[in-house]
Amino acid sequence: MNVATRSSELTGKRVLVVNDTQEILELFDDILGEMGLEVTQMTYAPRELEQVKEAKPDLVVLDLVFGERELLGWQLLQKMRMDRSLEQIPVIVCSGALNKLNELQGVLTEQNVVVVVKPFGVSQLEEAVQRALRVEGEGGPPTVGERQRGGA
Repeated sequence: MNVATRSSELTGKRVLVVNDTQEILELFDDILGEMGLEVTQMTYAPRELEQVKEAKPDLVVLDLVFGERELLGWQLLQKMRMDRSLEQIPVIVCSGALNKLNELQGVLTEQNVVVVVKPFGVSQLEEAVQRALRVEGEGGPPTVGERQRGGA
């Protein structure tokens, strides 16, 4: 499926991107915007779920680790899964924290979280977004918790 076809299917869908690096947020904004998605950016993992609720996302893309060691993205994911109004929103974890991803692999798979390992290719992110939103549109969360590697 080409980008033009994907864009028409995804037009109007809202994505919340949570990351601590402005350059990464801008990259996601460019890639997801080209897919026809409306992107909202957060430069930190919100401590309160109200900010996520206000964004009304159809999909959340987040990093697990912020700064050197803080697992704020992981905390946000846990809070979302414990909130009835947010628990069914598909989540893509985009992270380069391989040790933490390995440690959490079972839990992420169980919670139907799609994992894209940094560094990733644009097509890998596009496929993950397409899969997450298509499956959500069919009435359930994504059923794939596999990792995709871009490069090494």
